[in-house]
Amino acid sequence: MTTSVKGYLLLAVSCISAIAAVGSIFELASGEPDFGVGPTSIILIVAAPLAVWLFQSAVGAARASNSAGKGGKKRK
Repeated sequence: MTTSVKGYLLLAVSCISAIAAVGSIFELASGEPDFGVGPTSIILIVAAPLAVWLFQSAVGAARASNSAGKGGKKRK
């Protein structure tokens, strides 16, 4: 099983983005976010969808890398 560096990089950035989203949720729930409500809300609005998109991209890159190692045939 081979996986490209691209897949690992996308997964790592996805994890960082997910951590930022969860941290923003906790900061907003505390009532007094360190960076203020506006910036913390913007971080949450950007980080949550970005984490999902990057995770899906990492899975796609891993599948493409694995199918390329098996003769280039894609599974349905």
